Amino acid sequence: MNTPVHKAAQSLRSAIRIVGFSGLGILMVTMSLTGVIARAPADSTDVGPELTPPSASYPFGTDLLGRDMFSETVHGLSVTLSGALIAMLVAIAAGGLSGFIAARFPWRSGYALRFVAGIFSAVPALLLAILFVGIAGRMQLTIVAGLAVAPAAFARAFDRARRLGTSPHAVYARASGIRESTLLQRDLAYEFRDTFLSTAARALAAVTIVISTMSFLGFGAVPPARDLGLMIASARSAYIVGWWTAAFPALALLLVVLCARLAAGLEEGERP
Repeated sequence: MNTPVHKAAQSLRSAIRIVGFSGLGILMVTMSLTGVIARAPADSTDVGPELTPPSASYPFGTDLLGRDMFSETVHGLSVTLSGALIAMLVAIAAGGLSGFIAARFPWRSGYALRFVAGIFSAVPALLLAILFVGIAGRMQLTIVAGLAVAPAAFARAFDRARRLGTSPHAVYARASGIRESTLLQRDLAYEFRDTFLSTAARALAAVTIVISTMSFLGFGAVPPARDLGLMIASARSAYIVGWWTAAFPALALLLVVLCARLAAGLEEGERP
């Protein structure tokens, strides 16, 4: 029933999604204009005095090697988002799309795959990523991050597809003689229209956390290609005397994850 409270909640969730997608749009534009916005090339040392606090000359300050933290944060954001977008596509293909297709498999095989995905999704994605990196190597981190997030996406897509396939209108369509292939095409169109953006945004938030954490732990980006996770890790020796060297990369990372989670849409009782 569409009560006033329910309508207000729907309007609020829609507004939150708009805010999230707007934030992601700004971040994507920033990534595409990295060469224009950043005044120094990536990993350029001696751009300014060492450990200069934020000022008019250096808005984000400088680090122990005299690198301009504003430029480094923009470059790090670009590296992080580039990798996260690739990992997101892997998660959608190996998780969301595969789960949707598996829901149409014969009962036993489909639910067997759902059972396996449920087991893997019960394991934190970060632990799966560490396991997969140990097998595939750190150079495959983006693919590994997508595969680590895929089980949860598979389970969500499978459950949603099963509900759609057993709904009253689907039962009536089969009784009317409509072919399964036609139903599959229609359901896939609905899946893409109604949930693709939410699934992509949710996957983007998850893989960004995995990639950044892996880089922080030393399993990710290799200098001079520094992402936000590696930047935060590199600033550990200056956390006290130069808080800005870690604070601004951490803030950029927070914005990416928060905007992606808001864009994904919040379900009842769910927090960002």
